[in-house]
Amino acid sequence: MNYISHTELEKKEMLKVIGVKGIDDLFKDIPDDLRPKSFNIPDGKSEFEVIEHLKLLARKNATHLTNFVGAGFYDHYIPAAVDALASDPKFYTAYTPYQAECSQGWLQAVYEYQTVICELTGLGVSNASLYDGGTALYEAAMMAVRFTGRKKIIVDSGVNLIYRTMLYAYTSNLSIEFVETPVVHGQSCREDIYKNLDDKTAAVIVQNPNFFGAVDDFSDIVERVHSKGALAIASVYPVSLGMLKSPGEMGFDIATGEGQSLGIPLSFGGPYLGFIAVKKEYIRQMPGRIVGATVDKDGRRGFVLTLQAREQHIRRERATSNICSNEALCALRALIYISLLGKVGLEELARLNYEKAEFAKSVLDKVPGVKVKRSSPTFNEFTLQLSKNADEAVHRMIGKGFACGFPLGRFYKGMDNYLLVAVTEKRTKEEIVNFANSLEAALCS
Repeated sequence: MNYISHTELEKKEMLKVIGVKGIDDLFKDIPDDLRPKSFNIPDGKSEFEVIEHLKLLARKNATHLTNFVGAGFYDHYIPAAVDALASDPKFYTAYTPYQAECSQGWLQAVYEYQTVICELTGLGVSNASLYDGGTALYEAAMMAVRFTGRKKIIVDSGVNLIYRTMLYAYTSNLSIEFVETPVVHGQSCREDIYKNLDDKTAAVIVQNPNFFGAVDDFSDIVERVHSKGALAIASVYPVSLGMLKSPGEMGFDIATGEGQSLGIPLSFGGPYLGFIAVKKEYIRQMPGRIVGATVDKDGRRGFVLTLQAREQHIRRERATSNICSNEALCALRALIYISLLGKVGLEELARLNYEKAEFAKSVLDKVPGVKVKRSSPTFNEFTLQLSKNADEAVHRMIGKGFACGFPLGRFYKGMDNYLLVAVTEKRTKEEIVNFANSLEAALCS
């Protein structure tokens, strides 16, 4: 009996044992249009062949482009020490420290991460991390709903559309009313926010800098929100906090954000890091887990999971969120990155981003067919109005070696000629000048 016939015999025996006549019977409960089209899987490849195939695919990625794209995810320099320290085998421990005595290193690292997030945002409590900026914003919204008992949320349209889409998707089966208010000349429209703010409002959500790059002081909005018994939520860009007012200084109750800019590579979309910080009075509504400091019976300092609000840990009806994992390694990278920079380093980094963006504005202002929108102050990201379709300009600039920005028409109707440009500390004067010259050529062609 040859190998093939022996294999077929084994298949028949296995089918007989489980009580079916053929392979198709295993899929009878699955609709025809959802069944596998074929089991004709190609033969496996050797290690060498797989590596060569992956190299071939990788060469199709245009990783040589000079990056001026932001829109919530930024091309910052990552010190080599971040990779070196985060790759230390000592950190390769179980992600959930059910036995604190075996996980003191991990617990202390998360405790320190929580501390720097609190210092960065100016708020009292942070959790052990979340998946990304969008899910962090969703968790903040749900905190407000639970705390206030209300189900109306006002969302500024300057909040990243990716985050808003995630927020609506996560709450699609809940009876929550969302009201979007417009952005006027780059800024949140106070008139519309106040018009919709009432005793049924659980929270108002804004972003700083907003999706168009505009910076705002929301202290007046926060005060009005609190007068109605609602919570104020801010989504923030952490690097900008090296020079902008913190959410705590403006009176926000909850701050969230995407931590990718804190030592995490772009990596074609992830994994990233969501952070959340809140005032202490809302600690019982926090999602996930919080690491706290304590002492053992001998008075020695130690670290434990102080609050665990996951379904796995407490009664399901009392769980705030079923976060089955977190972004512990990404949180560790953020901690290392911020620790390497320190307070002065973060301020210097923010200043570099701001000054390089301002230089780029001054250069781009002189390009025919380009108008820099200056109705609002910005940090390191700003909006251009082009004489041609921004999508077309982006495609032409790829051929010139630039990822030149994000076409706002993809997210906002009527903004087909608007381009969002980000300038980080990595962009040199020569790159910015070449970018402007190439954009001029792309618009003239």
